[in-house]
Amino acid sequence: MADKRDNSGLRAAARSAARNVGRPRTTESGYASLSTLLNLVRTGVATTRQELERHSELGRAVVSDRLSTLVKLGLLEEGRLGEAAGGRAPRHMQFRAATGSVEVAVIDRSSIAAGIADLSGSLLMEHHEAFDITAGGEALVERLTTLFEWMRNERSELGSVWGIGLALPGPVAQSGEFGISSPVLQAIEGWTDYPFVENLMVRNRAPVWVRSVIQMMTAGEHFAGAGGNRGNLILVKLGRSLSAGVVADGKLLRGAEGASGLIGYTRLDDESLDSLAGSDAIAAAGMQGAQDAQSPFLQSVLMKNGTIDESDVGHGAQFGDAYCIELLTRCGRLIGEALAPLANLLNPDVIALGGAMAHAGDTILAAVREAVYRQAHPLVTRNLKIVTSQMGGTSGLVGAAHVVTEEIFAPRFLQGWILQGSPLRHPEFANHVDQAHSTVAVRSRETVSPPPDRRPMAGSTAGK
Repeated sequence: MADKRDNSGLRAAARSAARNVGRPRTTESGYASLSTLLNLVRTGVATTRQELERHSELGRAVVSDRLSTLVKLGLLEEGRLGEAAGGRAPRHMQFRAATGSVEVAVIDRSSIAAGIADLSGSLLMEHHEAFDITAGGEALVERLTTLFEWMRNERSELGSVWGIGLALPGPVAQSGEFGISSPVLQAIEGWTDYPFVENLMVRNRAPVWVRSVIQMMTAGEHFAGAGGNRGNLILVKLGRSLSAGVVADGKLLRGAEGASGLIGYTRLDDESLDSLAGSDAIAAAGMQGAQDAQSPFLQSVLMKNGTIDESDVGHGAQFGDAYCIELLTRCGRLIGEALAPLANLLNPDVIALGGAMAHAGDTILAAVREAVYRQAHPLVTRNLKIVTSQMGGTSGLVGAAHVVTEEIFAPRFLQGWILQGSPLRHPEFANHVDQAHSTVAVRSRETVSPPPDRRPMAGSTAGK
């Protein structure tokens, strides 16, 4: 009898559990179901009620209730009718990407790029201009704020700004709650101890996410370029220094100090890869070839312009100059030798080469392919594609937009604001804004302010 009573109790518990499938019993699980359904629609994984029920494993009544809530919050809307399959045509749900906007910027040593995107990460407007980073953090905040305001006015159909994505040169590590540690910037006068992120957050009233330039470029190439949104990508930026960004199993790798991918420091024959195959090394070797009359093409360029840079070597290779071809081939092989161990370690789907030199003909690309295919394991190279970047100068902006949207809609963060309808009402953000105001106020008291009638212009270092 005892066994029968026990079995009866188990069957009753099972029936109760079955009735409760898809029925959240707590507010937390209610948030989770809203988050799950929103992200399924946002990413296009499931858009009809039947698909959402199947993918979320939630009951029909729960899915209907949560979709109604998301529509009322302005995050979803009913879209087109699908094709009927023996019954009533299903209605597709659609993410309202214009409900909010994302502002993005890529900061280089001598230029800035800014853009605005919708909540799907689609870049809708971009602007590029020269900017001297030595002007300091305050001048950069002023200029970015001006550009962002102009873009918001130009794209007035978009909702309020939900987040800002920022790409900075060199490694970027978090320092404190929302500060940053950037060795490249901290070495520049006007940047030391300047609360850059806090000022940008206060001036633009939106949370800020910061990554290095190469990491934002890698995210852009992964989501919208050569990576094809596949799981594993290595992007190599060819420039004065050589750096790499890595996406592994769909996740952007940053490293403990934000310094992953510094392949230019790799030692080859007791010299760094930067000193052997960076753009400065290519320009120096090109100058030597012109002066020694080893390259008729470069010799003519030197006589005309008085100098040689890496782009001249690229043009020479395209025109068939033997010296230029040999120089770029040698540099490409060295880069490939440095990448082969990374390929063996990470087994990527794609290796993409970015930067100006990567697009200066196919000489470097062919040499990199030859070295990687020769030195990496056959299983690694069997389906490996080695290509040039498809995004060009837009990759950093696109990557920043996707990084911000992925952070905004990450389940843990999303559950903190979803019923409020905007991440700007997230309790954590409210606390961060209060702290940012305090940090900026303290910094302002420590800094001598300019006279009222001499307000610093964009790009100025007045008031430092």
